Order: sequence, then structure tokens, then C-alpha cells
Amino acid sequence: MAVYHCLCVSFTPAEVEAAQQDDAMEPPADRFGRSFVEVISEKYSPENFPYRRGPGMGVVVVPAGGPQGSPMKDRLNMPSILVLNGCGINRAGDQAEIAAFCAHVIELDLSHNKLQDWQEISKIISSIPNLGFLNLSSNPLAGATLEPHWAEPFSRVRRLVLNNTQVSWDTVLLLTREIPDLEELFLCLNEYSSVSAPTVTCPTLRLLHITDNSLQDWAEVRKFGSMFPGLDTLVMANNNLGTIPDSKDILQRLFPNLRSINLNNSGLNRWEDIEKLNFFPKLVEVRLQGIPLLETYTNVERRSLMIAHLPAISLLNGSVVTDSEREDAERFFIRYHVEFPEKELPFRYHSLVTKYGKLEPLAEIDLRPRWRAQVEVHCEGKVEQLTIRLDQNVAALKKQLTTVVQLSTNSMRLYYIDKCTAFGPEEMKYNTRALHSYSIQDGDELLVVPKSK
Repeated sequence: MAVYHCLCVSFTPAEVEAAQQDDAMEPPADRFGRSFVEVISEKYSPENFPYRRGPGMGVVVVPAGGPQGSPMKDRLNMPSILVLNGCGINRAGDQAEIAAFCAHVIELDLSHNKLQDWQEISKIISSIPNLGFLNLSSNPLAGATLEPHWAEPFSRVRRLVLNNTQVSWDTVLLLTREIPDLEELFLCLNEYSSVSAPTVTCPTLRLLHITDNSLQDWAEVRKFGSMFPGLDTLVMANNNLGTIPDSKDILQRLFPNLRSINLNNSGLNRWEDIEKLNFFPKLVEVRLQGIPLLETYTNVERRSLMIAHLPAISLLNGSVVTDSEREDAERFFIRYHVEFPEKELPFRYHSLVTKYGKLEPLAEIDLRPRWRAQVEVHCEGKVEQLTIRLDQNVAALKKQLTTVVQLSTNSMRLYYIDKCTAFGPEEMKYNTRALHSYSIQDGDELLVVPKSK
């Protein structure tokens, strides 16, 4: 499993104190960058990395006759997944030593370092023959030129992360051309507003993650289809894409294998654009949160209308769409649009009416608890109309009745008569009981009887 972001390590107080002392004694060269060789020599020496981290997670590497005067230790406890993020690396160091110690390495995280020269990166990669995953995120590569012969060592990489590097699009095209089996490509936070199509496609790419850029025109997205015909997952969140103008034929031709698309926080503002997603022939997962189109709807309306618009989708915003949820959503869709003018009805409405028939709106039922009732108060032959609060208890009602029947609370017995049942009067003798528990309705009766002296 690839390590994309960070590695959590626990240190003892003694180790923390030692690290602080090391920082205080940091040589001037470290402030300007360190070599890859220096960092692995220090981090994975037996003193700093004394144990193998579980079966298969690392090997003890002993160089076979390293060069005289080598700064490397006699042996390093090297894992097959190297996490060297934020180590100040800006150059490779001795390639022979990298090759001696990293022949078994399969994943390398070099994010948040100081690498700004593709030649130095190429030296590192060329010395790690089994490397399949490389993370170069947040290295200052803006303006750096990648020569074609420097790109050749990348040919074995299958997953490449270039987030927040500001690498040029020409560099991306060169890498995709030189990596024949590239499967996953991460290009977030690189300020791309436009892209150019290559002369050679990359048919092996399955995942393109290009969030948080400045793409606005669907014409740029269209190029991804021609560049990566085998694309399975396209993540474009936080790009201000405004509309999807392509026809069904174009979308089917350009994205024949796309199964998942993320358009969160895009600029989509028309239901017509949502319906266009049905033209991707294999699409089953969609993420569409934070778009202008849905701002005026409730959460229930958003999900129901989206599900009804997208009949082939089985995952919406990360949640499974069940068969019963889809049926409920499609019925809701019909009722929601039943009073729309004919010319404003969406295309999907007519196909759902064919499936379910033209459904009438559901009756609105107020399920909120009643808090007032109009009752008749009977006492010694007299009848008074009285509005009572149902959120109070019996003691409070008796106090209210004292001014109506001219009796103190201690001098009355109170009965409730439900006019809709055949049962006789029910004495209300528990002062703390809430009135709403009697289910009192308008027109019911209260009978007040003076207590015998």
C-alpha cells in the first residue's frame, strides 16, 4: 500500500532531546539541502532504525565492497517502502551507494523536500530498479526542465504523485510518454488552466487526480479522454468547470471506460449537464457536492433528484444507492415536477412517468404535536368554552379552571371526556401528568365536580 502523506513515529524523551541537540549542531550545509545518500545513511542506520518493522517490511542491507572512504555505515536496516518526506533533500549523492542499498525498494516518498533539478531526481530513480511508486509532491519544480534522457529511468514507475510541484504540462506529457505502464497520476494544486493533447496516448492510465487547479472549460477535460483512453477514475474536484457541452457520441467515444467521476465544487449549474453524465457508457460512481445547481434544494431533494436523473449510478457522493432508495427517488421526482409547465419538464420525467404512471402529490400531513385545544368545561349544570394549553400538566390546568368554576384546586375533582369514544369519564387525578398524554382534541369535554365536604 502506498504512503501518500505522512509517517507517524513515536519517540522517547531521550530521543527528542538528542534530536534537539542535533538541530542545534546542524552543519551549515544542511540548511541548504542534503543528499539522498546522507539522509538514508542517517535515518536507517542501526542506531536510529534498529529493528525490522514486521515480516517483509524491510531487509538488512550490507554493501558488497563499497568505495573507500564511503560515509555509509557498514549496514543499514532498509525497508522496502522509504518515507523521506521533509528531510531537506536537494540532490542524489553517490549513485553506487543508492544502488547498493535501495535495490529492493518499491515505494519512495520524497515529498516536501528541496528537489528542484530533474537530473538529481533522475539519478535517484535510476539507482532504484524496482521502484513502482514515487511521490514528489511539494518539491519546487516550477520552471525546472526535464530532458528526455533524464525521464527514461521513470519507465518502471506505475504510480506518480506530482501534487503542488507546479511542473509544466510539457513535463507531464514527457513523463507519460516515457512511462509505458503508468496507472495512477496525481497533479493537484498545480495551477493548470489549460492542457495540450499529446501525439502519443497513455492507454494504461486508470486514475487521474487533478483537483484544485484552474480548469474552467470542458474542452480541456475532453483532452484527457484522448490522452488516457483507458481512464477508469477522473477526480476533478475544486475546478470551476461551468458546463458539459459535448454530445452523447463524443462522450461515449472519448471516455469509453470511465467508471467514476468527481466534480465536487465545480461550477455546474444546469440539470442538462447532470443528464450528460448518463452518456458515459460505464459510469457507476459520481460525486457532485458543492455545485451551484444544488444550492437552493434541501439535502433530501438534492439526493433524490440526483438519483432520479442518473439511472445507472450505484454510488452517489460515496453512499450506495439501493433499489428501494432509487424507487423512492424516482417517484419523488415525478411528484416534484407534476405541476411544472410541459415545456419545463426534464427529459427524464417522461421516461419515469412511463415506468410508474403520473403520480399525484402526496397529502401533506402535519405530524407536529398539537399544543392547544378548544374544550367544553361542565360544572354544576353550567358550560363554558375554554382554550387550554396541552404542553402543561394537570395541576396547571386545575389552576386555570379555578377562575372558571369558582372552586379552589383542592375543592375540585376533574374528569376528561373523549367525545369520540364510548368510554366514560377518565378522572385526571395525577397532578404531574402532561395533558398531551390524554390526546385531547377540539370539542372534547372537561367535567369539574366539587368535592364533598
